[in-house]
Amino acid sequence: MRWLWLLVTLLSWLLCFTRHGPGAMAFWLLVGIFGMIATTLAFAQARIEANAQPDLRIELMRHKPDGEKPPQP
Repeated sequence: MRWLWLLVTLLSWLLCFTRHGPGAMAFWLLVGIFGMIATTLAFAQARIEANAQPDLRIELMRHKPDGEKPPQP
């Protein structure tokens, strides 16, 4: 998906600089700015997910030793 955002961003910049009307140029410029932000966040998310450590707290909670269970009434 991040590559699609990058492609959309580059295409919008290309369209922005080839338009002659101010309305179309402003529209594609805004799409390009939005795409640039979305592309940056998508690549940052992929980088964070690649370096993330698995969360072991849930696994530790599931496998409690029998001695730590609360007493049954």
